[in-house]
Amino acid sequence: MKITVLTLFKEQFDSFLNTSIIKRIIEKGLVEVKVVDIRDYSLDVHRHVDDTPYGGGAGMLMKVDVLDRAIKDNRSPNSYVLLTSPKAKPFIQEDAYRLSKMDDIVIICGHYEGVDARIDKYIDENISIGDYVLTGGELAAMVVMDSLMRLIDDGINADSLKEESYTNGLLEYPQYTRPYEYDGQEVPFVLTNGNHEEIRKYNLKMSLRDTYLYRKDLLDKKELNDEEKELLKEIINELKQEN
Repeated sequence: MKITVLTLFKEQFDSFLNTSIIKRIIEKGLVEVKVVDIRDYSLDVHRHVDDTPYGGGAGMLMKVDVLDRAIKDNRSPNSYVLLTSPKAKPFIQEDAYRLSKMDDIVIICGHYEGVDARIDKYIDENISIGDYVLTGGELAAMVVMDSLMRLIDDGINADSLKEESYTNGLLEYPQYTRPYEYDGQEVPFVLTNGNHEEIRKYNLKMSLRDTYLYRKDLLDKKELNDEEKELLKEIINELKQEN
């Protein structure tokens, strides 16, 4: 996979691309990342990339002509072009899986007050990481890159991906490590008894419980099987008794 980032602040990606799992994925040759300065495509001596909006209003807009030149110079025939923008539903795990299957992605980092609306002609998709405002699209681009790069084959241990939050439509179950007891809290006994079927069922129940408590919206979207339905009934009854 190749990922090209078009940004006004290349230096923001230095640490991200040279740390931890992302660095190892790049060193393995699984992903080629190119970070491009949008200012290189400005034609005036001062390298302007923004201007005041027609009709008035606060802030400055990124210029469509500059962005168009940057896109054309850095895309290939099969590139998929993304623009960080609030004009999109929030990015979710399914989007990460979808994008991880692509061979060539260009991500444009929005900035200032926004981007000239005519940019829509030159992109394939707007992408948003949530219903809040950032000073620029660089952080959003890193979030998208991190989420999809770790899904690429051989990027990380495949077993690590199987039971993550959102992978099966639920939050991941709570997990524990040594010491067995700390500050009066013990690891649940079922996780230590070696009975794999009991452990599987317990983890599934805890996954359903956390999802019910913190992300009921996920349960509304998920079609539960018979075992999950029974466990969820148990959870709801137990929570009523606790209260």
